[in-house]
Amino acid sequence: MIAENNQSLPVVRVADIVTEENPQRWLIDQLWGASAVGVIGGAPKCSKTWLALDMSLSVATGTACLDRYEVPLPGPVLVYLAEDSLPIVRERVEGIARHRNLRLDSVPLHVITAPVLRLDREPHRTQLLETAKRLRPRLLLLDPLVRIHGIDENRAAEVAELLAYFRSLQRQLDLSVVLVHHTRKNGAGGTAAGLGLRGSGDIHAFGDSNLYLRRSGDGLMLSSEHRAAAAARSVYLELVTSDTQTTHLAVTADVGKEQQRDIQTRVLDLLGESRVLTRAKLRETLSVKNERLGQALENLQQAGRISRTPTGWQRAS
Repeated sequence: MIAENNQSLPVVRVADIVTEENPQRWLIDQLWGASAVGVIGGAPKCSKTWLALDMSLSVATGTACLDRYEVPLPGPVLVYLAEDSLPIVRERVEGIARHRNLRLDSVPLHVITAPVLRLDREPHRTQLLETAKRLRPRLLLLDPLVRIHGIDENRAAEVAELLAYFRSLQRQLDLSVVLVHHTRKNGAGGTAAGLGLRGSGDIHAFGDSNLYLRRSGDGLMLSSEHRAAAAARSVYLELVTSDTQTTHLAVTADVGKEQQRDIQTRVLDLLGESRVLTRAKLRETLSVKNERLGQALENLQQAGRISRTPTGWQRAS
C-alpha cells in the first residue's frame, strides 16, 4: 500500500489487490448478485411487486425464488411498499409462504410501516440508514421508486444524487438494494428492456443486477441482465390464482425451448419419405439462424431421430 496523508486518496497497486476464487457471488442464483443494486422494471400490472415479494421471502427463508432459483446467502430482509396497505402485504407474503409450506412466525422479513418515505431528503435518509444498521438486512426492497422521492426523474443530476444514496447504503452495509420501477409505454423487451425504463438513463446504468417483466401473449416474460455475469435464460411466468390462499408466481417454461422444439418438428417433416438434405438446404428452407439449426440437428441426432450421411441429413431408420 502506498503511503497516504490527509490530502491524498487511498490507492493500491493492482498486484496487491486480494483476488477471489469465485468473484461472482449470488444473493439469488442467476437472478440477483450479492450486495447488488438494481431495478425490477416493467409496465403497470406486470406482477413486479409479486416478484419482489417472492424474492424477499426467498432471501429471508433460504427457499428457492419462484421455486427454481436457489438462495445461497439467506438473511433478514427490509421492505417498503408505498402503494400497498399492510394487510395486503401480509396477505401476499402469506400466500407465497403457504405455497412453500412455510410459517411466518420466525421469518426475518421486516416491513417499514411509515406512511411516507422520502429518500431524497432528511430525516428519512438517516432514519432508513439507522434502521438498516439495526436489522442488518441482506436485501432492501423499495417499491415503487416513484413514490419515495420528489425529484424529476428525467433530470440526470437529480437522479444521480438519489442513486448515489442507495449505492452508499449498499457499500456501508453490504446489502442488496432492489428498486421497483416502471417502464415507458411500449418499452422494448429482452436485453434492451433497460432502455425502456422511465426517466433518466442513469437508472438503467445504475444496476448491477436488473430484472424485467413484460407481457407476452397471455403470460409474462422475465428477463435479466448483470454487470458482472451472463444473463439468465429468460422464462415465462404465470400468477397462479387457482387457490386464493396460495397465490404465487410460477415459472411455466424457458423462453426459446418451444421455438427449438418447433424447428425440430419442421426438420423431421422435411426429412420425411427418405429424403436426404444438406444443412445448407435445411437452413435455406427453414429460414433460421445457423446456430439454432445446428442445435436442433444436434438434439435430434442425440435422440436417435436423424443421422448424418456423406450427402446430408436423413431420418434414422
